[in-house]
Amino acid sequence: MSQEILVNITPREVRVALLENGILQEIHIERSLHQGLLGNIYKGRVGRLLPGIQAAFVDIGLDRSAFLHISDMGVLQDSQTDIRPLLLPNQEVLVQVYKDPLGSKGARMTTQFTIPSRYLVLTPGVFQVAVSLKITDESERERLTQMLTPGVAGGYIFRTAAEGVSQAEIDADKVFLDALWCEVVEQSRSVKAPGIIYEEIPIVLRVLRDLVGYDVDRIRVDQQKATEEMRHFARSYVPALENKVEFYENRKPIFDNYAVEEELRKALERKVPLKSGGHLVIDQTEAMTTIDVNTGSFVGNHHVEQTAFTTNLEAIEVIARQVRLRNLGGIIIIDFIDMPNPEHQGMLMQALTKALSKDSARTQISELSSLGLVQMTRKRTRESLEHILCVTCPTCAKRGSVKSMATICYEIFRELKRIAQNYAWPGFKLLVAPEIAHELLHEESTMLADLEAQLGKPIQLQTEVSYSQDRYNVMPLPEKE
Repeated sequence: MSQEILVNITPREVRVALLENGILQEIHIERSLHQGLLGNIYKGRVGRLLPGIQAAFVDIGLDRSAFLHISDMGVLQDSQTDIRPLLLPNQEVLVQVYKDPLGSKGARMTTQFTIPSRYLVLTPGVFQVAVSLKITDESERERLTQMLTPGVAGGYIFRTAAEGVSQAEIDADKVFLDALWCEVVEQSRSVKAPGIIYEEIPIVLRVLRDLVGYDVDRIRVDQQKATEEMRHFARSYVPALENKVEFYENRKPIFDNYAVEEELRKALERKVPLKSGGHLVIDQTEAMTTIDVNTGSFVGNHHVEQTAFTTNLEAIEVIARQVRLRNLGGIIIIDFIDMPNPEHQGMLMQALTKALSKDSARTQISELSSLGLVQMTRKRTRESLEHILCVTCPTCAKRGSVKSMATICYEIFRELKRIAQNYAWPGFKLLVAPEIAHELLHEESTMLADLEAQLGKPIQLQTEVSYSQDRYNVMPLPEKE
């Protein structure tokens, strides 16, 4: 299986795409105005205690207070456990984000810290050595376990990337993590609450640490500066990847060249076609996501049971990909086409388990119910693709979603650059809806001015009251006489 990573960088947004055999499997998006908090460590101040649910709100210096539950404090729970002796209002507490703010909910925190490097995860205060469950070879697990013993700060977990790695490389990671934790401890003594103690590395470097395996063929980056930063980071921490980081110099936008933009557009649609003529319908709500499998125009060459089985099997690979691509989390209900045959049911569940095993996020699958339903859960640590790119539609009583104004503005910027590379226009007339014109002239005015200077040609805005928010057109300015 060939694997490629594409990194698209603009001043306000970084997008990372993971392709397997040329097909988009995952997309990671980070915007400068809404950067993820996952992994950050803060010195917080306890606010309101919620003894009814054994939790507390913690002020970490953000707009919304973070949420800390007693189960995330390493406390063995029973019916008598009470959070009040452990935390007091206004008390300072060191916490780490393990789940980004989602929707209206604040960040979820823990006092059980984890600091990752390329091959190891340091677990301060937990004096054990463990190996990732994704490493299944028993001899390799035994080899890794023998490499380390718990240190002064705590224990270690071998990450999947540690498989086959030498003792010297593991030792180097251990030294790095131990030194980093000492810095965190020292910083925690001087920072006043609420304040940040440790901040995760930016997404362009996390790609090399977390997303890339040694079997990746290449990592293509469309910005020279970021390419050099990634090579420098790889040289120090992942030498095997340094020569795989390439600067993408093609005039055609990197995501266009690999059809990623088109795949992203499709990933926001409810209906996903199957090659046989069937389709999936994916509906995402705050409580859960439902995936409905339909035969559609596919009637098959055999009886109804065989048609249902064939369609369900085809749907599984598509479901596994869509779950990763859309980053669906929490409870997911899959409504397969009814199949009375127990043998077919068993084969279906085996295929689903195998397809989901490629996912780096932890998933749990229930048995197939008599109604043809499968309930699964997928660990949710960051917003889904739809929640990042879209906002609730203001005209449909919150029953759907539309692209946010920021998403549309960034699309417009990319379209202007795309046209400028292909057409020698003297300038650009941009026709947009009134609300987008306001966004471009206010929130995105700096970006618009920078782009105009970069292109060396004027960009003229024209408001079209008949346009919907996501509609826009780019036309050439007439030549000056």
